[in-house]
Amino acid sequence: MSQQLVLDNATEDAKQFVRILYLVHGATLVFSLGTLSFLPLIFNYIKRNETNSALVRSHHSWMIRSFWYYVLWCAVGWFLIFTIVGLLVAWLVFPLAMVWKGYRLIRGFLDLNSNKPMPV
Repeated sequence: MSQQLVLDNATEDAKQFVRILYLVHGATLVFSLGTLSFLPLIFNYIKRNETNSALVRSHHSWMIRSFWYYVLWCAVGWFLIFTIVGLLVAWLVFPLAMVWKGYRLIRGFLDLNSNKPMPV
């Protein structure tokens, strides 16, 4: 037997808004290296508390956590630039952080389309 998830209009609208936020987070990652990602982050914080769906709430939390870990990794990269040893490895931190955040955004987007909640 296959499971079918019945969603109301409010949940479908919330899912559509989350899809848009995934795309905006991705666009800010590509066009501004994530520096403008705080703009969709504000909407994540606002809409996370307004939604009644655990599925949608988990995706908001996923994007919020992705943003803060990306900021952390970029801060580590900048700290490493100012150390002697870090100059050798700092050039790896920034691209790896971008790839990691891109992976999280793509995975979240695909899981949202499959009606799967994100691990929180």
